[in-house]
Amino acid sequence: MHKNRHAQQVALRFREMVEEAGESLTDARYDELALLIESAIDTVLVDRLERIADELDAMAHRVRHDAESFETETG
Repeated sequence: MHKNRHAQQVALRFREMVEEAGESLTDARYDELALLIESAIDTVLVDRLERIADELDAMAHRVRHDAESFETETG
């Protein structure tokens, strides 16, 4: 999945920065970092989808209200 690959790339870039600084971490720590990054991406995506769903719900209510108003005006 794209977000998994992106999380791995960010973790790899962080690893490069750590190693350039003369430090090191275990592979397990970099795997944990990639999971944390992927989780953060998921959280952002879910939050955005919830906002979109709220906007669609509000739009549906407006359409329904307009349709009901039209029915009472013409009927």
